[in-house]
Amino acid sequence: MREITRFYIDGKWVTPLGVRTLPVINPANEEPSGHVVLGNAKDVDRAVVAANAAFESFSQTSRTERLALLQAIIAAYQTRMGELAEAMTLEMGAPKWLSASAQAGSGLVHFMEAAKILENFEFERQSGEHTLRHEPIGVCGLITPWNWPVNQIACKLAPALATGCTSVWKPSELSPYSAQILMEVLHEAGVPAGVVNLVHGDGPEVGAAISAHPGIDMVSFTGSTRAGIAVAEAAAPTIKRVAQELGGKSANIILDDLIGEDFAKAVSSGMQSMCVNSGQSCNAPSRMLVPAARMDEAAGIAAGAAEAVIVADPNADGMVMGPVISQNQWNKIQGLIETAINEGARLAAGGPGRPEDLNRGYYVRPTVFADVSNDMTIARKEVFGPVLCLLGYEDEDDAVRIANDTPYGLAAYISGADKARTSQVAGKMRAGQVVLNSANLDMSAPFGGYKQSGNGREWGLHGFDEYLETKAVIGS
Repeated sequence: MREITRFYIDGKWVTPLGVRTLPVINPANEEPSGHVVLGNAKDVDRAVVAANAAFESFSQTSRTERLALLQAIIAAYQTRMGELAEAMTLEMGAPKWLSASAQAGSGLVHFMEAAKILENFEFERQSGEHTLRHEPIGVCGLITPWNWPVNQIACKLAPALATGCTSVWKPSELSPYSAQILMEVLHEAGVPAGVVNLVHGDGPEVGAAISAHPGIDMVSFTGSTRAGIAVAEAAAPTIKRVAQELGGKSANIILDDLIGEDFAKAVSSGMQSMCVNSGQSCNAPSRMLVPAARMDEAAGIAAGAAEAVIVADPNADGMVMGPVISQNQWNKIQGLIETAINEGARLAAGGPGRPEDLNRGYYVRPTVFADVSNDMTIARKEVFGPVLCLLGYEDEDDAVRIANDTPYGLAAYISGADKARTSQVAGKMRAGQVVLNSANLDMSAPFGGYKQSGNGREWGLHGFDEYLETKAVIGS
């Protein structure tokens, strides 16, 4: 059993002031794997005091000093990647192949990308008669989710450190093990006291305290749109900057010029993408738009891809799909599947319940719904599970209209034979990131959403902007 009983504040592992504990449930078997102590507002106060004290000196460090710190973090991180991967498999059920590659690897890439950008970042430049300076915003509250736990803190913390900010970090209480290991990495790398402070806790207490705290200058939050609204409301009285990466219901348009094997590949890969991380990704391509006349063909291909997915214990060998994170999440997914059936969506594969050979653990059957209309609940709400909706369109304009008919705008996907056409359709998408023809992920590209998918951008060069204030110095 793993026990998380210490927070990291002002460069030391300290006893929390909060006394509540929460079991950490292994989603593969529904058994507790350990416990985490939950902090309170007083723990946040201590962390904010430390972060403010550290900001005075850390904000004045040189580019060379911060580069050296990032390089030290990268070196220390690489020695603990195996432990990070193991922790994420245990706490959130990511299969070991995914934990070792994308889950642990993505965090490392964000630190490496920040170091690369910092080398030549223009913190000051002359513009006409004034000097333009970009300066660290101050103390940052970082609130991160459980679905990509290391990725989501690294893409916030790396630019915060690179720009000279200090931080108070609340990881998800559902995934505390990887957070604790990463904090150990930062300590081993020599992050100065008070520059990064870790407080475990839940959203209603610790998250709310961070959002509202007058000693915090900006909040970066990743999570549901519902929780993002609460963060923004709590932050409003202190006029702090709020950067948010929230929910999604991303469209995946399969254009009508794809035929034969190309069409089959686009449809099957779209379904396979829905099963990565058990569908628990905010940018998952959950609404697949296909020519209405080819709905039955697409449904058959997607169903075949779904049935080929191996759902198994996350420690199993091979490209398996593991469980979803929790009983609450499993119940939510089951409810949405049942609602889709009741509203008339055609079940092409999967459906309610666990896979037949699994009688415990939060496993979900890879599911495909065909003949979905865009007003159905399954097409409107974020499922956060391996569930694909197939929606038919009449022509390109109809596809664009349906794709944009959503309160979300995080990502969009387009597959087509004509590259000029796919690029033209991308220009019509109301989404922060558009992926063409299954292009590989580019972690230097900005990531963030339109509409209720959030504001601001993370990753790469654009990720630095959230942690900087702009100052104009006029005259000499």
